[in-house]
Amino acid sequence: MLQVSENEVKSRLLFDNPWWEEGAGIDSRRQEYPRRSYFLPFYKLVLDESVNRAIVLMGPRRVGKTVMVYHTVQKLLSEGVKGNQILYLSLETPIYTGLSLEKLVILFQSLFSHKREDKLYIFFDEIQYLKNWEVHLKSLVDSFSTYKFVATGSAAAALRLKSRESGAGRFTDFILPPLTFSEYLLFISKEEELISESVGDNDRPLYSANDINDLNQEFINYLNYGGYPEAVFSKTIQENSGQYIKSDIIDKVLLRDLPSLYGINDIQELNRLFTVVAYNSGNEINLEGLCQSAGIAKNTIKKYLAYLEAAFLIKRIHRVDQNSKRFKRETFFKVYLTNPSMRAALFGNIEDDSEAIGSLTETAIYSQWLHSEIIENLHYARWKEGEVDLVYLDLKSQIPLWLVEVKWSDRAITDRAEIKGTLDFAGKHADHLYQEGIMVTTKTKTDERYHEDKLIEFKPSSLYAYTVGKNLTDRLLDRFINSQS
Repeated sequence: MLQVSENEVKSRLLFDNPWWEEGAGIDSRRQEYPRRSYFLPFYKLVLDESVNRAIVLMGPRRVGKTVMVYHTVQKLLSEGVKGNQILYLSLETPIYTGLSLEKLVILFQSLFSHKREDKLYIFFDEIQYLKNWEVHLKSLVDSFSTYKFVATGSAAAALRLKSRESGAGRFTDFILPPLTFSEYLLFISKEEELISESVGDNDRPLYSANDINDLNQEFINYLNYGGYPEAVFSKTIQENSGQYIKSDIIDKVLLRDLPSLYGINDIQELNRLFTVVAYNSGNEINLEGLCQSAGIAKNTIKKYLAYLEAAFLIKRIHRVDQNSKRFKRETFFKVYLTNPSMRAALFGNIEDDSEAIGSLTETAIYSQWLHSEIIENLHYARWKEGEVDLVYLDLKSQIPLWLVEVKWSDRAITDRAEIKGTLDFAGKHADHLYQEGIMVTTKTKTDERYHEDKLIEFKPSSLYAYTVGKNLTDRLLDRFINSQS
């Protein structure tokens, strides 16, 4: 049987690393892509020599992990790092199948006579396709303390679990979620056109819409395809987002990634469950009802939900009662798609008056919080007489500190019956809520009203989604800037 030769592997390495040729860099197409808001903090980690750790860059498919790696390569080159000090390879490439990470590093060393004490940057893309990757990567980190290793992967929770189990003290996890709405507007060069910024109390930035109808139209575009950077720049993908997102993202995860990682045999069953969950994104799901709808046993569903969350396709949110207490038996929960565009890909694009616009708006708003470390503090409240879409709980005390009720309508400003559950919940926890702790989103109107002594803020859903995403990514950049000073 013919075997791949070492010369063939070296030829592929040369092809994958064009910057080994003096004066060359990354290709022009990737060069032109805007930088994600996460780029500078990620780049800081790559340069960090204070600890001997590999970086594990995690996130769902097609959110820009590989492009961010290429941008990192280009910035290293621009700051004086020689091209032959940088190795990039994708473990999806068939020619690397069966080769250990150590073998590939040794080949790189041999090409340029690198020494063990040299300063090298080594990027392994889609590392989950290598069996026991975490053991091999930890060994490299221990063996080559002056080399900076970066690995990327699309099975976030699975990668995180293995990095914690086998890479304790040797790996640093970095999550790259889908585009925020604020990043989407930046990518299409409409942020300044549609958003105005002013300064509020305590120098807090305040945002307003220059034209709420135009902002809402872009928000709907964001719901349909805007979470994926590639789709933002391709009219072809936008016109047929279903084929692109389903075949190139969803199907690859359901038909290849998850079965290969977890040994799933019944792929049709997994696909059937995901379809049901995606259709109900933003709605409460009952475990028994899910079993009936999908025709799958309860224990199997629990495993599949964990797998779908591991692949960064969904995020579960837990329910509390009117007293903000968790249920002992969690048979009810909400499931959000991490990217609302997945639902549009499966069931058709969303319009302003679509039946699913409310639940997808809620999905989009929740997905902005995926960029925050407080994501586990978010719950929803539901009891016999009412509900609240998002409740932020202090994890230690289980006390609610702020609430969000999501609407794609302006009626709640004048009709308190629209938000009765929110007002009842707020009244029950009035002593603990922040002074500005009640937010109700609308379709077009901005307003403020008092309920008893608590201020209720009304803000368009699109503007609120922008504000959440913008504030979170700005804080990330501020932490990076402050760490440099």
